[in-house]
Amino acid sequence: MSFHEIRFPTAISRGAQGGPERRTDVVVLGSGYEERNSRWAASRRSYNAGYGVQSIDALYEVIAFFEERRGRFHGFRWRDHADWKSGAPGSAPAAVDQAIGLGDGTATSFQLSKTYGGGYAPLTREIRKPVAGSVLVAVDGAARTPGEDFTVDTTTGFVTLATPPAPGAVVSAGFEFDVPVRFDTDKLEINLSGFRSGAIPNIPIVEIRL
Repeated sequence: MSFHEIRFPTAISRGAQGGPERRTDVVVLGSGYEERNSRWAASRRSYNAGYGVQSIDALYEVIAFFEERRGRFHGFRWRDHADWKSGAPGSAPAAVDQAIGLGDGTATSFQLSKTYGGGYAPLTREIRKPVAGSVLVAVDGAARTPGEDFTVDTTTGFVTLATPPAPGAVVSAGFEFDVPVRFDTDKLEINLSGFRSGAIPNIPIVEIRL
């Protein structure tokens, strides 16, 4: 799958509309009871970047970005301003934010992940596109030094420790991350007269699974 390691303009994505989507089949029985089946194990995010376009210059920037991505062909990074850190958006990442694995005395590579909820059915989401320079790692709460004690592959989200953690040791991480996405259209329909009158251009963006 072709992917460009470049982020969509954040000033525009800040005003976008969208969020996670799930697929659930609901069958209402004759008795009034329901049977529900979740078709997706993980949610998929979608956005409309048109809500963030506030000027002709911003619109031109989106057109240039769209052309370089060849429409739907190349994926790219997207900043979801409601969910882009290992903790809450208003707090700085900490090395103990998310548990990403347990040591077994042998393994040195761990996939970054973020867990949502915890009371009933927590969901763990793999993080494939961490932001370079933002990842912090700890083993049993003791911080590790970037570049010396661990490295991060920002294209896959794997953390590799210099030495394997002891059996049962908790490996945790804090980080910023982007969502891997693509345009969900090969055609941008722009009406400048409508845009000047306040019409919102439709620029659909959809998450891709890597």
